[in-house]
Amino acid sequence: MTMLLGGVDIGGTKCAVVIGKESGNQIEILAKRSFPTPDSPQETIEALCSAMEQLMLEHHIPALQAIGISCGGPLDSAAGLILSPPNLPGWDRIDAVTPLKERFGVPVGLQNDANACALAEWKWGAGKGTRNMIFLTFGTGMGAGLILDGRLYSGTNDMAGEVGHIRLDPDGPEGYGKPGSFEGYCSGGGIAKLARSMARQWLQEGRTTLLGENPEQLERITAKLVGEAAGAGDELALEVMRTVGRQLGRGLSVLVDVLNPERIVIGSIYARQQALLEPYMLERLHAEALALSLKACAVVPAGLGEQVGDAASLSVAQYALSREQE
Repeated sequence: MTMLLGGVDIGGTKCAVVIGKESGNQIEILAKRSFPTPDSPQETIEALCSAMEQLMLEHHIPALQAIGISCGGPLDSAAGLILSPPNLPGWDRIDAVTPLKERFGVPVGLQNDANACALAEWKWGAGKGTRNMIFLTFGTGMGAGLILDGRLYSGTNDMAGEVGHIRLDPDGPEGYGKPGSFEGYCSGGGIAKLARSMARQWLQEGRTTLLGENPEQLERITAKLVGEAAGAGDELALEVMRTVGRQLGRGLSVLVDVLNPERIVIGSIYARQQALLEPYMLERLHAEALALSLKACAVVPAGLGEQVGDAASLSVAQYALSREQE
């Protein structure tokens, strides 16, 4: 069965509208449009609706079967409300679902971005065919989308999967408002903070590094720069990645022991830096996780690669449609 699905991604600086075709458990992106996020929620929702209508006209699509919205949390997905995400000031209890439902006359669903990516990887990516799967964002932040017993699990009030808040060390780089957290070590910002801290000590000891030679250069360190320097053999960058890999393994061991998944799918930075991170991640994972649980679990990079963001909102549309048909 072929379905035409619409997707909307609402971000703090950029929004995107996408149309895709699902056929045979695969997704094909047919059209996409991005634009800067307007100043107000009302302007944003109107711009998203207009962009969707324009894409449908341009590509001769008379109707969609469902629309999905992916947005950073917190959310109330059941009520279709966006609840003041940090990157969307002024979006306080904004109903993003009803305007789209009324405009297009189809089922509309809302999920946070981690849940949306989890659904996409579960339906069309590296989690296809599983009943218990965890998706980890490992990008700007560290969040999880949980597929448990063949269904998306979002918790009592849509807060399930906030794994970035788990403390891995008493102290360490800060992420999600907590020093030494999973997000503090395993996110773009966390890697940059860890590298800056280690580089300051490194330079004080009279050693050199490709990451920078003075305080001004150290402030410009990014996770991408660390990965590039590690790839070029820089010893400090390699030590940063070893630390990140080990902490990733520690975080995964908690998830393996508690949730007993059959697959953990990791996106963004892990997918790009798997060769550097995987040996140290596996070393810690085998040292700390229950052997029987770990034997049942595979840790893999996102199967949709860089396309997972586009597919995410479309998977929310597919999920909303399936819920309506239950």
